[in-house]
Amino acid sequence: MLRRILLGIVLAGAAGLGIGLGIFWWLTIPAVVASSSLPSRAPDLANGLTTFNAGGCSSCHAVPNQPDRLRLGGGLAIPSPFGTFYVPNISPDPNDGIGRWSEADFVTAVMKGTSPERTHYFPAFPYASYQHAKVDDIRDLFTYLKTLAPVTGKVRDHDVPFPFSVRRNVGVWKWLFTDGKTFVPDAARSAQWNRGAYLVNGLGHCAECHSPRNFLGGVVAAQRFAGGPNPEGEGWVPNITQKGLADWSAKDIDYFLETGQMPDGDTAGGSMVRVIRNTSQLSAADRADIAEYLKSLPPVEGPPKPKKAKTGEN
Repeated sequence: MLRRILLGIVLAGAAGLGIGLGIFWWLTIPAVVASSSLPSRAPDLANGLTTFNAGGCSSCHAVPNQPDRLRLGGGLAIPSPFGTFYVPNISPDPNDGIGRWSEADFVTAVMKGTSPERTHYFPAFPYASYQHAKVDDIRDLFTYLKTLAPVTGKVRDHDVPFPFSVRRNVGVWKWLFTDGKTFVPDAARSAQWNRGAYLVNGLGHCAECHSPRNFLGGVVAAQRFAGGPNPEGEGWVPNITQKGLADWSAKDIDYFLETGQMPDGDTAGGSMVRVIRNTSQLSAADRADIAEYLKSLPPVEGPPKPKKAKTGEN
């Protein structure tokens, strides 16, 4: 009798484990954009360039320590609490870049965070923001990237320890922190405000750096745009709600995005320098729209900054 009871417990546990694994497997299936959902259309190369600049592609994907922002061979190291990620080659090189990708492969990668091999990309790739982009913008971006020079050279693998290295687990992260919804304009707002909201929340992925993150690496929704520790490990990213930008006018923000110059005479530093290289290439109208949207953000208190250690004391 005891053996039967123990066997029943074991079988029930195995069944429960099997159900749990089945649910995990189902929840973590990588999402894919089917090529059949992308109807034939004439690409807009000029819009592809705008999307490239708004999306900040060269900020991460340009080969480090060289002046050409269109040399998209990757290699930039991005440190994080979960390991160090190395940005891939997205040039049109057929062997080391995306030269053999289909349009559906590219849209799937950018908007779903899924590779052509149907594995999850790590969220160091900001698809949590890019998911809100317009599909046609991403298609035009792919067309633009194909016009650039191929760059040879395979980027090294990420340095991410177990269990964070298990890509299937990223499916749970996506389930928690992405919703798969494209941007929906607010009918009560102006076209300019909506354009700014789209650029900031979608292509510009501003919240990815300008928001604190929880222990799983997800943006803290209640403190979105409120600044926090630099995700790369050094320094503090500023609050860009009206808590941090109350003294900035919309023209100040616009000018900063064009030149990197702050109202107090200081200049942008760190990774923001790379961002300015992109926003400076946007149209004056797009920069003004971004500024209008940012000035509309209500003040939000960010996380407390750590106190600086006193020096020079015995």
